[in-house]
Amino acid sequence: MKWKLVMVWLVGSIVVQASDREKVFVTSSLDGTNQPSYVIFPDEVPNHEKVPLLVSLHSWSSDVEQRNLPLEEEANRLGWIYLFPHFRGPNIQRDACGSEKAQQDILDAVDWASKEYPVDRNRIYLTGVSGGGHMTMLMVGRYPDRWAAASAWVGISDLAMWYQKHRQGEYGAMMRQVFGDGPEASNEICQQYRKRSPVTWLHRSLKVPLDIAAGVHDGHQGSVPVRHSLDAFNIIARASGNEGISEKEMDQISRVSGRLEKPRSSDCVKDASFGREIYLRRKAGRSRVTIFEGGHEGIASAAVSWLQRYKKSPEE
Repeated sequence: MKWKLVMVWLVGSIVVQASDREKVFVTSSLDGTNQPSYVIFPDEVPNHEKVPLLVSLHSWSSDVEQRNLPLEEEANRLGWIYLFPHFRGPNIQRDACGSEKAQQDILDAVDWASKEYPVDRNRIYLTGVSGGGHMTMLMVGRYPDRWAAASAWVGISDLAMWYQKHRQGEYGAMMRQVFGDGPEASNEICQQYRKRSPVTWLHRSLKVPLDIAAGVHDGHQGSVPVRHSLDAFNIIARASGNEGISEKEMDQISRVSGRLEKPRSSDCVKDASFGREIYLRRKAGRSRVTIFEGGHEGIASAAVSWLQRYKKSPEE
């Protein structure tokens, strides 16, 4: 079975056909604007069965026109519906970068897809890379009841810390467009940086199996130091009563060489879904963090390998 959309008006939405993808416009429940998303349907779906929904989030400087072909192919292979929302586009204006409107756009798109198509509401998954990793962690912390599992890759967990690294460059200029200035400019602006940072909310995410991953060379040959992923994991570890990653270990794995002096057995694990050497892997509660041989990137096969393990129970 394969769904095919035609150009029609739906309640609160417009649907437009677009080659192998279907572009839809969902009315924002906050400001009434029509916000775009793409929907991709799997080639084969069992009749009369509900199927998982994979919500994929674009990166920091991109928008709804970005493609992640490896992830799209994985979703098709597994028979999942693929949803790619715009959530106010590149992080260059106040309504983007984790704003309440951007968050609601993602929720509105999920609600729309869940009403229009046979979505298994107990298997709604969330993933993103870089800026999409930032939004994945933020949405898991803000709305833990919505997701069966999530996978965040090379994500920014603390916007103020990331601003300090990039204040003289392009990303610093983009954040000033969003917030008006750097976090040190005023208490009000600083609070906005905090409000849109995952580290502020991840203590609320414990019910969601969250996979956090980063390439060991990121921050040296990429824009987001692995510290962002490690700090995010430590928030979850503390909230769940588990041991976090020590400051000494974070310093070691954050070096250019990126190696632990005394790795644990879990740090030396082999994981075929990654297809890379792993230098650090820790678990806390239902979540884990992985630092692997690579840079500023995501690995689609590893993301779906994590996500497909999980299904919410009806009472959750």
